[in-house]
Amino acid sequence: MSGFSFVQGLRCVGCGRDYAIETGRHTCPSCGPLLGTLDLTYNYRDLAAALVPAALRARQDATIWRYHELLPIRDPLAVPRVPVGLTPLYLFDGDLDFPVPRALWLKDDTRHPSGSAKDRATAVGIANAREVGAKGIAAASTGNAASSLALFAAREALPCLIFVPAAAPAAKLAQIRAHGATCLAVDGNYDQAFELCAEVSRRHGYYNRSTAVNPYLGEGKKTIALEIWEQLGFRIPDVVVVPVGDGCILGGVHKGFRDLREAGLVQGLPRLIGIQADGSAALARAWQAGKDRCDPVEARTVADSLAVSMPRDQMKALRAVRETNGAFLTVSDDEILRALSLLAARCGIFVEPAAAAALEGLRRGLEEGAISPAEEVTILLTGHGLKDIEAACRASAWNEPLPIAPEVGAVEAALEARARELGTARLP
Repeated sequence: MSGFSFVQGLRCVGCGRDYAIETGRHTCPSCGPLLGTLDLTYNYRDLAAALVPAALRARQDATIWRYHELLPIRDPLAVPRVPVGLTPLYLFDGDLDFPVPRALWLKDDTRHPSGSAKDRATAVGIANAREVGAKGIAAASTGNAASSLALFAAREALPCLIFVPAAAPAAKLAQIRAHGATCLAVDGNYDQAFELCAEVSRRHGYYNRSTAVNPYLGEGKKTIALEIWEQLGFRIPDVVVVPVGDGCILGGVHKGFRDLREAGLVQGLPRLIGIQADGSAALARAWQAGKDRCDPVEARTVADSLAVSMPRDQMKALRAVRETNGAFLTVSDDEILRALSLLAARCGIFVEPAAAAALEGLRRGLEEGAISPAEEVTILLTGHGLKDIEAACRASAWNEPLPIAPEVGAVEAALEARARELGTARLP
């Protein structure tokens, strides 16, 4: 693996200052951890020849490591054994309850080992933690990053501390507990868990997996963009729709497309549309007001993965939308649950509320003119529906089980009643 030889350094998103690669440097000391997030930079001219379509087609590795030239890992032995990446990209050719654009692609990241897109970042974080000799690894999370880290840490036998808000969904907590990680349920919100994780990591020498302050993690998330490019035949769509909480995935997707452009492998960038919940819309409000930073909000939404009061990766997220002439849109909790049901019933993909927000965001974007029906659109589905069973039950309340006696006549009567209820002329 030769990827690290292409890494040039680190660059502050806030002030643009360049830093050499140093063990432990994750943010710009001049701008601080919130506004001084860093990007890894590469020798794009030299790596471009290694990533041409013919070379990629010849590779057998069906994981994110097929793009190792654009990943900051030097030692192949540090790469975790859990396979991550190359999730399906479906062309949707069915019917929804709203007109779809000219071409609609569904990037299904629910297929990852832990059930979410967070496995991409965790894979790179684990590898980097092993390279720097970390004695353990920690993360603050609303659930998905935590369950992802717990899985990887168990496989790699790496001590693991998890900080989650006490209100995290039980299914996500069950994943963390089953993998044996030490889980600390913080009597507070995600933002408080984030700060506590950062301080404990500093004091006790744990590697901090939190993407918003660790630039290596975003390099894992950018592989979403690299895969979309390759899976579309080495081209990019017009629009990519991304659900947004902390802003890390949106920033990572933008970084991936920017890296491809810097290497001369694509021309231009897709417009990035960030989708936030109405009750957790700090980034959308900042964008609409033309501000360079967010004001905190009281985050409340059914989509726990989007519930963030102060987005930690706000600089990269705002840059992603502004540099691509994109937009931030917001959707309500009721709309998110409706989209969750629609994705499962019409597309055959069972997602958690945060992922469903992307489909509802597509509908909103088409309705408000942020997305044109003539465009080719990819929406990112970030987490599996089993992550939040309570929300899934709420979304499917219209389809309660039919109680019947153990008789054929009872079956027929129940089915006829259901057909009348749904306004159909025949039995299912």
